[in-house]
Amino acid sequence: MKVPLLDLQKQYETIKTEIREVTEEVFASQRFIMGPKVEELERQIADYCGCRFGVGVSSGTDALLISLMSAGVGFGDRVITTPYTFFATVGTIVRTGARPLFVDIREDTFNLDPQGLEKLLLSLPGEERNKVKAIIPVHLYGQCADMGPILDLAGRFGLTVIEDAAQAIGAEYELGKDGMRRAGSMGDYGCFSFFPSKNLGAFGDGGMVIANDVQIHERLEKMRNHGASPKYYHAMVGGNFRLDALQAAILAVKLRYLDEWTRGRQENAARYRALFKAAGLDQIRLPAEKEKRHIYNQFVIRVPENRNALKTFLGEQGIGCEIYYPVPLHMQSCFKDLGYEEKDFPVSVKAAETSLALPIFSELTLDQIHYVVDIIAQFFNSKKN
Repeated sequence: MKVPLLDLQKQYETIKTEIREVTEEVFASQRFIMGPKVEELERQIADYCGCRFGVGVSSGTDALLISLMSAGVGFGDRVITTPYTFFATVGTIVRTGARPLFVDIREDTFNLDPQGLEKLLLSLPGEERNKVKAIIPVHLYGQCADMGPILDLAGRFGLTVIEDAAQAIGAEYELGKDGMRRAGSMGDYGCFSFFPSKNLGAFGDGGMVIANDVQIHERLEKMRNHGASPKYYHAMVGGNFRLDALQAAILAVKLRYLDEWTRGRQENAARYRALFKAAGLDQIRLPAEKEKRHIYNQFVIRVPENRNALKTFLGEQGIGCEIYYPVPLHMQSCFKDLGYEEKDFPVSVKAAETSLALPIFSELTLDQIHYVVDIIAQFFNSKKN
């Protein structure tokens, strides 16, 4: 049996008629850059996430970059984030001329540890602490970071919060008296990626920044179009960060199905849990469901021993799987000048050595899930003999 890590062709078969209709509308209009399709999607994403404004941009990476630029982060500043995330989180910090400061992750959720954040902020000398301008918590694999204490610390130290929600559209967190909040709506900026493999994926690159502050919204709108307002008049330097109309039209169709697809992923996660338990695979650590709504962009297990051998074995049996991420960012060669050592963030290192993502897409069948668990059981049973 073949079980791909992700099967977008199955998803497309269910919506291709609608997709073709809206793309034909864009072709007929010949309006490919910005325009009403982008504006419609911005309103829809903002509403879906419980935010006032949305600004469509060219990718999730550019969503982070334009947010940092809008927040005034630049040369010599410091931005705090996690070393266990996709490269863009830290790459965009460095591109502004700022320096990343890392905080290790929690062992259960893979997300930034608020206690480590507080410890770092309190340990910095006054001059160095004054250089810290922002925090980027990452909602990894589809579950929100522990935003309550992160926001409290940001308020206490006067820091901008830029949520990296690239993998977490629709994930929820209970924020004290504010009740249930969706990923991206809690900080000053919320950044999403519409890369095709995401739960809400475009047919190419795309992204969005959401915000509640009208001045931030206006600044983002200018900055994504070279800082121009009106056309050809530039009060600031921005960039070409525009979302195109074709991607917006496709995403608006797919957004209508997002909650249905999320339920499918959640149901598949529950099936995995039941089958792993029935198989007695106690050596496998399953994803923690700590926050209220985990959307399962990835289903990441921990394999304390023989992770690499298991990955190879699964591949040989036709099962797609992936390591997100094999090298924490503080160990990447391009960041060696930051001066960190491997031992500085042991939880991130352990996650890189033991984590493995299994197929979780909503169209996954029960037979395929059974097959994945059966093959994993077969692997570990062979190790006992």
